[in-house]
Amino acid sequence: MVHDDKYLTFMGKGPRKVAHIEHWSCPDAETYLTGIDYYENPRLCRIKMAELYPQLGLPIPGSNDPKPRPKEEELERKSMESGEARRRTRWGDGESADWDWGKKFKTPEEVFAFSPLQQMDFTKMPVVESRDYSDEEGLYKQYRKLYPAEWGDKAPEGQLSIAWFYNTMFMWPLLTFGWELFLETCLDERFERIMDEIAELSRRVFRVFSRLPVNVVLCHDDIVTSRGPVCSPEWMHKYIFPRYEEFWSMLKKAGKKVVMVVDGCIDAYVDDIMACGADGFITEPYTDFKRIAARYKDCILAGEGDNRILMNNNPDEIKDMVLRMADTAKMSGGYFMCIGNHIPWNVPPEAVKRYLDYSDRYAYRW
Repeated sequence: MVHDDKYLTFMGKGPRKVAHIEHWSCPDAETYLTGIDYYENPRLCRIKMAELYPQLGLPIPGSNDPKPRPKEEELERKSMESGEARRRTRWGDGESADWDWGKKFKTPEEVFAFSPLQQMDFTKMPVVESRDYSDEEGLYKQYRKLYPAEWGDKAPEGQLSIAWFYNTMFMWPLLTFGWELFLETCLDERFERIMDEIAELSRRVFRVFSRLPVNVVLCHDDIVTSRGPVCSPEWMHKYIFPRYEEFWSMLKKAGKKVVMVVDGCIDAYVDDIMACGADGFITEPYTDFKRIAARYKDCILAGEGDNRILMNNNPDEIKDMVLRMADTAKMSGGYFMCIGNHIPWNVPPEAVKRYLDYSDRYAYRW
């Protein structure tokens, strides 16, 4: 059985050459790397990328129809018309959406009157995971159709198969009510009922995931910023961590790896999250990756690379960053090369090439 390098790494048995998982949205870099205009020939460009950089695993579109080039002046006009200047920005080959999470709620009283379990059907309510949670079997069928029918209830041996959920626990109230109302109401004792009901929504998802033919589950919650925790340890231990332990125990019993996906600096909560049953983290370079690698043997780790270094486009700085990342990879069979704070559209293409070339040259475990 030939095992995929990404699969081996998620299993904590990373190969000599360190695998990549990249947050990729830099069309100009693709044009630069391939010599094929991404916007004029998107399929041909991606086919060439797959030949040159298979480690990235970029999806290949079915059509070679040209894509419209983003226009800064048009984006600025739409941002102004939205009623709040610069609400939108460039994102990959398009643009971001407006930040309008929680727009349905205007006051704390409206928050406390809301019942997630009475709502149940979030298909028309923007919360990222806008699904109908009222029918668990129907939810299972929605997810199951994403995987080959012939797999049954288990992914083929050695083949990576992933399930992903954005609203594990913390994102639910943040996205439902918006930042301001969430922070204004989360310490009130009336919020406990809301979190209990939210937990039931996620509980259904993770019961479904435990039945899917996947071997890795990515659980996303932005519980920190680049400077550390949003809420206190006391709040997290009351509302979040016990639910992580409950949900992840279902997945672990079903033989699946659990990876916490979180933006920011996760240092303050690393030990708590690992105690809940996580197998590792996909996070950002603000986190102390070497401490985690030293403390947890072959922990899954991705995101130590820093796009601020790429933005400088200094060859020595990029090389030093890759060498530091390679040193961490030597500490963990679960380590991936990854620019944790993204490779966005405005990173210099030359810097992207240097990062990939240096990784090819230096990112080895032995």
